[in-house]
Amino acid sequence: MSTKEQFNNIYNSHYPKVFRLCKGYFCGDTALASDATQEIFIKIWEKLDTFRNESSVSTWIYRITVNTCLLYLRKSSSKKEIRTHIQPQVVSESYSNEKEEQLQQMYQCIQKLEETNKMIILMTLDSVGYPEIAEVIGITEEALRVRIHRIKKSLTQCVQNENI
Repeated sequence: MSTKEQFNNIYNSHYPKVFRLCKGYFCGDTALASDATQEIFIKIWEKLDTFRNESSVSTWIYRITVNTCLLYLRKSSSKKEIRTHIQPQVVSESYSNEKEEQLQQMYQCIQKLEETNKMIILMTLDSVGYPEIAEVIGITEEALRVRIHRIKKSLTQCVQNENI
């Protein structure tokens, strides 16, 4: 398989996940998520020949995604940009108003989490397996389970009290 075919396969199978993660990280800002996602896939293309199969390709892609999203956040905070707080469009018409409100509160609470915890919960919500999340974040699975438990507890408190 040529590098171009390999890249096309990676792009087609991972673009939606990478975009969702970026969107969750940037408060639902689709323009910023789109920019970051494009930059991530440029990095993947440039570094594809250095990928050594020491981890799965998806773990490698998540690492690039995490690092790129964190870089974007650091750049924007150092420039003191004023960012809009657009909430992710996760609400479908089948939800009741009460359920809709709870979802909005949950996403507002996720935005208040520390960077690594935010990435962990966004990956969890995106159905990424614990072994892969642990490898991307660089902690043991046991430590990850404890951390996810604490994150969920703080999110529950935040949604009920509306602050972390």
